[in-house]
Amino acid sequence: MIRNILIGLLLAVAAFAGLLVFNAMNYGAEPVGGRVTLPAPPEISAERGAQNLSRAIQFKTVTLASGDPRPGQEGEWFALHAWLEEAYPAAHAAMTKELVPDTLTLLYTWAGSDPSLKPLLLMAHQDVVPVNIGTEGDWEGAPFEGAIIDGYIYGRGAIDNKGSLVGLMEAAEALATSGFKPQRTVYFMFGHDEEVSGSGAEAGVALLKSRGVEPEFALDEGFMVVNPSPLSGKAMGFIGIAEKGYVTVDVVAVGTGGHSSTPPRDSAAVRLARAVVALDENQMPADLSKPPVSELFEAAGKDMPFAQRLAFANLWLFKGLVDAQLADVPAGNAMIRTTTAPTMLTGSAKENVLAQRATATVNFRIHPNDTEEEIIAHVKKVTSGIEGIEVEVGKNGIRGAGASNVSPTDNRAYAVLASVSEATLPGSPVAPGLVLGATDGRYAEAITPNVYRFAPAVLTPDELTGFHGTNERTSVENMGRLARGYAQVILAMDSAE
Repeated sequence: MIRNILIGLLLAVAAFAGLLVFNAMNYGAEPVGGRVTLPAPPEISAERGAQNLSRAIQFKTVTLASGDPRPGQEGEWFALHAWLEEAYPAAHAAMTKELVPDTLTLLYTWAGSDPSLKPLLLMAHQDVVPVNIGTEGDWEGAPFEGAIIDGYIYGRGAIDNKGSLVGLMEAAEALATSGFKPQRTVYFMFGHDEEVSGSGAEAGVALLKSRGVEPEFALDEGFMVVNPSPLSGKAMGFIGIAEKGYVTVDVVAVGTGGHSSTPPRDSAAVRLARAVVALDENQMPADLSKPPVSELFEAAGKDMPFAQRLAFANLWLFKGLVDAQLADVPAGNAMIRTTTAPTMLTGSAKENVLAQRATATVNFRIHPNDTEEEIIAHVKKVTSGIEGIEVEVGKNGIRGAGASNVSPTDNRAYAVLASVSEATLPGSPVAPGLVLGATDGRYAEAITPNVYRFAPAVLTPDELTGFHGTNERTSVENMGRLARGYAQVILAMDSAE
């Protein structure tokens, strides 16, 4: 009897293990979306693109706060606009250029011959973030010099986002010079203040909407080909089909003030500290089952190490383990949940005075699975056991907005972008992804359901640290990739099929 029970248990364990292994061996979906045969782009010069990016970096179009540039400080933007006309004469001859009213946002219209075809909207932004004071000497090339060193263009904006802006204009110039005349109208929109509010792009989209423009799709910054991808250890392309939202919450602790020589045991500062720790230890829940995250993991599955495939293929058993491991990596944690980031703390005005109101400003980047109302409810629930805590939506700083919609992957637009991604670095799979920051592309949802975030470039994880960081750079080779890729997007979409 015991022998039979043991045999049965062994068989059950073997069957269970076999199921886990079977799931792992079969984990990894076929590529999401269709694919198209890409037309050959016109002649492209990566070196020319690199030289022009170098020049574009030298215009100090820095924004610090909403409303920048202030009146009288627009000179760098106007100089950039004038230079674009000089550098891209064929493109400017083929397109009409205008400034979105009351902004410095550029809007180009390349009129197509077939008004029945919905237009394209290709986006980038002119402004850049500042360089931290005291770090200028840490750069390989001066931040606004645009130095080209060992095959790389260094400078603020090289990848965020003047590289894309110059790449788009290089594509337009090459196409116009080759004699290309579009059937489908193409709009180029270059926002002037994406880094602080995106009011220019918002106004530009509103202008297009007032004219009845409904693009086939909008394309903005966001993802690229990452080599190697942290998910698989191999090169992988990502196309952003959604982006996270943004809301800031003020957690206020109220307590008895007075002199610090006779402090209470439960002061406002102590209560606030408990609340901040509670929020850090009780994160918003993760969800690995919905697009784009689920599709991203499945697309990377075939290239994952076996142990990793085993876990992702059997989330019904290993969800807690996968969640914990991803939560230990900031980018991985941000991909699977709404993130919680205490960023500012305020208390009393003097070191020997007890605060009567102590405030923690907590920034949440909203996952598409969550809403602002759910975040507020979460904060109130987590801090409910702490006396004297008040919770309110932040009244200062960047205006909040919910997460974007999730754009489809079963249309021609995604198929073209996926094909361009695969051509950018042959042999690299491509998957839809969730953009963790905010882009101007979110405004385009007002005129099209198809908003994508991708640039045809290849970056290493080390190069990605240049976003808003020291030694921001991109390769000369990437300038060729950007121009070719954008040209192929325009050519591949220039038909009714």
